[in-house]
Amino acid sequence: MNAVTADAPACVENRTFDEIRIGDSAHLTRTLTQRDIDLFAAMSGDANPAEEAPDPARSELFHHVVAHGMWSGALISAVLGTRLPGPGTIQLSQDLHFHAPVNLGDTIDVSVTVSGKEPLDRRVRFHCRVRNQLGVDVVLGEAEVQAPAEKIRCAPADLPAVQVAGHRRFRQLRARVAGNPVLPTAIVHPCDAASITAAVEAASQGLIEPVLIGPAARIRATARQAALDIAPYRLVDTPHSHAAAAQAVAMVSDGEVRLLMKGSLHTDELMHAVLANAGLRTGRRLSHVYVMDVPSYERLLLVTDAAINIAPSLVDKRDIIQNAIDLARVLGIATPRVAVLSAVETVNPAMPSTLDAAALCKMAERGQITGGIVDGPLGFDNAISPLAAREKGIRSAVAGSADILVVPDLESGNMLAKQLTFLAGADAAGVVMGARVPIILTSRADTPRTRIASCVVAALLAQAKQTG
Repeated sequence: MNAVTADAPACVENRTFDEIRIGDSAHLTRTLTQRDIDLFAAMSGDANPAEEAPDPARSELFHHVVAHGMWSGALISAVLGTRLPGPGTIQLSQDLHFHAPVNLGDTIDVSVTVSGKEPLDRRVRFHCRVRNQLGVDVVLGEAEVQAPAEKIRCAPADLPAVQVAGHRRFRQLRARVAGNPVLPTAIVHPCDAASITAAVEAASQGLIEPVLIGPAARIRATARQAALDIAPYRLVDTPHSHAAAAQAVAMVSDGEVRLLMKGSLHTDELMHAVLANAGLRTGRRLSHVYVMDVPSYERLLLVTDAAINIAPSLVDKRDIIQNAIDLARVLGIATPRVAVLSAVETVNPAMPSTLDAAALCKMAERGQITGGIVDGPLGFDNAISPLAAREKGIRSAVAGSADILVVPDLESGNMLAKQLTFLAGADAAGVVMGARVPIILTSRADTPRTRIASCVVAALLAQAKQTG
């Protein structure tokens, strides 16, 4: 009996009808992700059945159809068409029976085994089996193909990249603030096109009421160059960025504005003004949280701290984690799973980040960190991949399904967030936690969608503070 594994070949070589023997088999292994469901939704013409107006029954039915039918059936076809018999195969029929669900994060093994041959028209029958990571048969059935008569050996097909419109999670958050009172927001030193555009766009969507603070002449000139009308918005004239930061913080302290939004000044300039005002301090360390909508990940992913604390101490990390948990709960994650990242999964005295991770887990056990489940040290791979966690034998409520990633320091966090943004297509809303009001940090590299998402997250936080 010959077997073909799931390893990607350097070239594709088929098996002709004469070469195929009863009992020959082939298989591949895949993990079901949200991207798989999104791809099949796009193929079916139902791009997102539960996105704008969620219908749980319809969403569950759609997931059932995708996970049981289209996805499993397509993977069986993939094995037949690329592995056994391979290129030149004509698929004739599939008779599949679905015995158990395939859920997000499940890893399934798809196998086909030759059960019969008909020489007259080169027909080959296969027994098909799909089994999950628990050893449960989820799909059983038969398939019939016409096997190729001639040998084909070629390089794997260079398939076009497929992009599926994602970021539905940010749209769902946006729906939660619809109809809420518009919050007066201090836009600190909006003297470049990116920051003033962000303010005007957020205002046009009913998220904020901008109060533009900075050198009035420069702000007006910037608005003219960007072809933006800022006449409807209050403009507070200050001589320079330092004064703009101080004025904005004072207005927050006095209750004139409810949110702070960074313009074209440096982050440390704004943070210095916040820290200098006792009315904005809460006794907790300020920290930055990226709220990331990664198309290939099945949930919102929070990354902290990648913008404020350069080399946080253990005590700082305690506050960083608590701030992120508090934000996650406001975003609707009831019990956030927190992965404290390092390069390894075991405690190593030579690696301070692993010692901090172990101590933070114990602090969570003793109630010094509340509202979430904390585990670490964990590598990035086994924090977000169930398969990587299983392969390394890690048993954890967090591993493979983290909601929050706590990085060792600012450098690693900044690189991780930018990799997710520029390589994985993530949108990343940014907000500073730990002050009396949320602080929105924007960048010139941010997309308009990211700027709006940052305002949405801040508005949800302000709303939670008011009702809490």
